[in-house]
Amino acid sequence: MVNKDRLVKLTQKVLSIDSQNPPGNEKVIGEFIVKDMKSLGLEVRVVSYKKDRPNVIATIKGSLPRKEAAREALLLTPHTDVVPIGKGWKFSPFGKDIVSGRIYGRGASDDKGNLACAMEAMRSLVEDGFHPRKDIVLAATADEETGSHQGIKPLLEKGVLRPKLALVLDSVDYDTVIAQKGLFHSRIRVFGKKAHGATNWRGVNAIEQAAQIIRRLKKHEFKFKKHVLLNHPTVNIGTIAGGDKVNMVADLCEFSVDLRYMPGMDPKQIISTVKKIAAGVTDKYELIIDDLQLPYEIKESDRYVKAFVAAAQKMGAAPRLKGSDGATVISFFQHYGIAAFATGFGKSGTLHADDEYAEVKTLYNGTKVLEEFIKDYDQI
Repeated sequence: MVNKDRLVKLTQKVLSIDSQNPPGNEKVIGEFIVKDMKSLGLEVRVVSYKKDRPNVIATIKGSLPRKEAAREALLLTPHTDVVPIGKGWKFSPFGKDIVSGRIYGRGASDDKGNLACAMEAMRSLVEDGFHPRKDIVLAATADEETGSHQGIKPLLEKGVLRPKLALVLDSVDYDTVIAQKGLFHSRIRVFGKKAHGATNWRGVNAIEQAAQIIRRLKKHEFKFKKHVLLNHPTVNIGTIAGGDKVNMVADLCEFSVDLRYMPGMDPKQIISTVKKIAAGVTDKYELIIDDLQLPYEIKESDRYVKAFVAAAQKMGAAPRLKGSDGATVISFFQHYGIAAFATGFGKSGTLHADDEYAEVKTLYNGTKVLEEFIKDYDQI
């Protein structure tokens, strides 16, 4: 049985462990999870792709033949890193304060509250003597806040994780994310020619050319098919740098582009369009691709989605099927034929903000929903 007091203390404990990313060090919280899961008698693995960046994988083994139980596994995956705390907090960012039913702390909603829910669900199942047919796997991963390069990405690439279904615990208010935009992060580096600012016609100003490219990118209307759960494509210029001195013509300018695109849009065509826009201003530029993630969607009628919604409703929750304009790790699973969707029990509007919090009631009920879904999944 899910224990509310224990869940609250567990949430406070994981919040008390500093795992801000950057700089990125999940060693201490990883060690805590290992100890906690081993105390249940579970098989626990630690897989790291960089020093002090552990991914902790704990498994309740199913009773089916070993290969079949692993092949049919349900993966629960929250992440252990959090964004930097920053300044401006009224409450403790390390989980000391519970006020009016709210647990405050960096990561309370993103993503340590969800981590605690997963850990408590695993403990409750073991204590209740639940013996699943299929493996139940908890993978608490590192580095989600800066691209999952030390976490879920290499775990999938190297075949460490191969579940039947991935339930990504990284959402709020029972929201169930079944569609997600694609992500294209790039930098455009523009090369000009130096000259004195007083005789600027003798040079080529890379900053001014970059500004022209930016204006054209922002004005461009990408063709796309409307999606019931997602907004239109977006282009954001995140950073810009260039020039040496006010009275010099800048010979270099670089800016970064965050482009979110819709299911059905071809990323190769998007890259071609960005290049064409830049080339319309100057042929002296370089496009550097930093990240490219495909859009993702799973049907509302999918049996696993329907099973989760039913389990949540059974426990008195009201999950909403949603699309995500931002990026979660659900999109990575499609490359390996793994069904995935996201849910979670944080509080909307508090993620990455000062005085981030989660509601005790939602964490508690969410853990019960999680436990119910695990049991239902095992019978599908």
